[in-house]
Amino acid sequence: MILADRCQRIASFYVVEVIAQVEALEQSGVDVIRAFIGEPDFPTPAPIVAEAVRALQAQNLGYTASTGLPALKQAIAERYRRWHGLTLNPQRIIVTPGGSAALHMAFLATLNPGDEVLLPEPGYPCNGNILQMVNATGVSVDMDPEQDMHLSLSALAAALTPRTKALLIASPNNPLGSVLTPAQWQALVDFCRTHQLQLLADEIYHGLTFSDQACSALEVEPDAWVIQSFSKFYGMTGWRLGWLVVPEYAIDACARIAQNLYLSAPTVAQIAALVGFSPDVEATCFARRDELRQRRDYLLQALPALGFQVLGKPEGAFYLYFDVARYSANAEDFCRALLHQVGIALTPGLDFGGPCPSTSVRIAYTADLARLREAIRRLTVYCEGLGLRPLD
Repeated sequence: MILADRCQRIASFYVVEVIAQVEALEQSGVDVIRAFIGEPDFPTPAPIVAEAVRALQAQNLGYTASTGLPALKQAIAERYRRWHGLTLNPQRIIVTPGGSAALHMAFLATLNPGDEVLLPEPGYPCNGNILQMVNATGVSVDMDPEQDMHLSLSALAAALTPRTKALLIASPNNPLGSVLTPAQWQALVDFCRTHQLQLLADEIYHGLTFSDQACSALEVEPDAWVIQSFSKFYGMTGWRLGWLVVPEYAIDACARIAQNLYLSAPTVAQIAALVGFSPDVEATCFARRDELRQRRDYLLQALPALGFQVLGKPEGAFYLYFDVARYSANAEDFCRALLHQVGIALTPGLDFGGPCPSTSVRIAYTADLARLREAIRRLTVYCEGLGLRPLD
């Protein structure tokens, strides 16, 4: 039998291959420092877990409304009021099985076969693959490494075609950790309005920013489509819960998509997530954010001291993206050597695209500070073994 053509166009996620290599090494007794995957090392806050246990023991956990529990939608809307000063109709919030499902729904609602979406890169590798699943196409737009990975409007304009229908922006960005200012959001909103594009905003790392609270696209464009998740800030990766904020005119259409795409998000996860909005749990999550800031600050000093250039301005999430050209012209080889010779697991830039994937590496500071110090010690040993020489 012959598979659908799209199966040939959907690329594998390289980080999954790294997971297999790491697990094989660990099973053989190698101590591997895991700094490669976008998963917080903090456990889900205890009150969320306790509420899930209570729900499992006491409640009939049948299907919920396809767009989510009303109480959860109200709590999410209230967070937008507290964090961003926005009054948001809870009906605009569609609760989904994770942020990926929210992105999939946004694409299904806004795109026809053959449509194109502008994807600034480096960026999350699954974006283009999910577009393939809805018979649309991602068009890469490189950020400028000479300008702190700035995304220029001229680069976006050069990528436009008659088939361009949307722009997808992530803030904070994966892998850069960069965060858009309100002025930058406004410029992008103006660009989308001028060219009649839908604005899709990936905001799944909101809450994990190290100066001010990140500006939401909704503060500038009320009709933006906003992809969100409980995975990062609330530490609920395995619970598979996210949400999508849709324009008023799309509420009914997205409800019908939800009914047919996944029926409803996991009931126990929705009930447990309600506890995440309590003051005590939010305080715990912000304290974890502060610990992530300490890890970032340490790496921002340690990596340049070894001759690595950190790309962009990492003001959020839990990643640094850095250039390894001083030591290698092939980031994949560099990461493989680090893993097998000194037991550090990083992610090469080939997953993220952009202007310099062959010499870029992402480190996820999802290990504690002691482990990161050990990672830098091992990295120093490896680099000294190369003679600390720049490439000829």
